[in-house]
Formats: sequence, C-alpha cells, structure tokens
Amino acid sequence: MSEDSRGSFMPPVDRLAGAAPAEVQRLAARMAQDAFTQLFRLTLERDGPALQGAVVEIARLSRNWVQAGADDEARALRLALLLSGIDQWGLAWCQAFRLSAIPSVSELLGSLRTGLDAKADAGYERAFAAIDAAEGDAIDFKMDLRRNIHLGLWHAMIACEDRAEAETILAALGGMMVALTQKMPLLGWRLVADALAHIQLRCLTEAAASTELARDVNAALFTALRQNLPRETSEPMFAHANQVVIAWQQARRAGLN
Repeated sequence: MSEDSRGSFMPPVDRLAGAAPAEVQRLAARMAQDAFTQLFRLTLERDGPALQGAVVEIARLSRNWVQAGADDEARALRLALLLSGIDQWGLAWCQAFRLSAIPSVSELLGSLRTGLDAKADAGYERAFAAIDAAEGDAIDFKMDLRRNIHLGLWHAMIACEDRAEAETILAALGGMMVALTQKMPLLGWRLVADALAHIQLRCLTEAAASTELARDVNAALFTALRQNLPRETSEPMFAHANQVVIAWQQARRAGLN
C-alpha cells in the first residue's frame, strides 16, 4: 500500500449497516463483552448457582434484544453478531489461558440457538456468514470487538506477577494481532492500530504498565509486531496509532489553554 493510497483511503461500504446500523453493531459488541466477562468471572469464583442464573438471565435479555430488530433480517443479524462476539471472546481467552473450553459460555451459545425454527435458523446461518463475507461489513462491530478483546488481554498481561504467565498471554495476544492483519489484509492493520493507540493512551492517562514486568512485556508486544509483520503493514499501522495519540495530546493541550 503506497503513501498516496493510505492518505486517500476510503473504507468499503458496510453492506450490513441497513439491517444493523453502527450503534446496533457497537451495542452488540458491548453486550458480548459484558456477557463473557460476567460468565468468566463467575466461573473463576466457582459459584455454580450464580453462574447458572447468569446464563439464564443473559439468554433472556439477549433474546429480548434480538427480537427488537425491525424484521427477520435485522433479528437474524443481531443474533449472529451477539453469538459471534461471545464466541470470539471465549476463543481468545481459551487461547491465552490455555483452556480447552469455558462450559458456561458454550451453554449460553447453545441456549441462544435453541428454539429457532428452521426459517430462523437458516436466517441466522446466512447472517453469521455475511459478517465475514467482506472486511468492511459489520466494521463497527469488528472494530469495537477486537479492540476490547485486545485491551482485555493486554490488561491481563500487564497485571501478571509471574513472568511466564505474562509471556504466555503476550504470545497469544501478539499472535492474534498478526493473524487479524492476515485475515483482513485491507482493514486488519487499522483494527490493530486502533488497539495499539488505546494501549498507549492507557499508559499515558492511567500510568498503566508501570511495573518492570509490565513494561517489559508491553515493549515486547510492540517489538514482536514489528518483527512478525511485513514493513508495508507495520509501518502504516504504527504511524496510524501514533497519529491518534498525538491528536489526543494536542486536543488535551488545547483544552488546558
């Protein structure tokens, strides 16, 4: 990708925006994150009754939200976005923490598909496939989802007190970011750049990654991305992330004047 093409870059049209506008896509990403976070926390706490109750309640609220869609296409897409998001959170955490499965997440995913009639199930399958049919489709969902998955793993990584555990998460997170640029050759590097910008902003505004180990693995993440991505991908990616941070700093200074 040349400098000129980057400068004049126009993202492709989101063909799913009619059935799921940007605000619906972002809400689906947040709901998926909230559902997964609650189930994972209760799983760690080994609170069986609370965990089972959470699965039932999340499924109820999710069905209500799905049914609020304007028509069959919108409802199918809402369900597909929600299930895709929850599944991606689960897969990321299983990879990073070397888990074979998270039963409560699997139970929720199964529950949300149970009861679909043949027509609704076919609509769901079409909607699920449509999300990944083109990079620009459901892009607001993809942006929010991947940013928050990456940030969630990054926070887990810098919170580690054990170097081996931190490096395991580092390897998983770096691998996910590299894989995303390969799966989405047009927009993937922008999604990773968005996450990297937010990481840098967290370090600036919250003094995150302040321990020696956290600084080490944070620096190692940036180094690994530079080493494992081709220059034509890594250079615009880091430049884009840095531009976001610079713009934030300039806006902050302007607000103080």
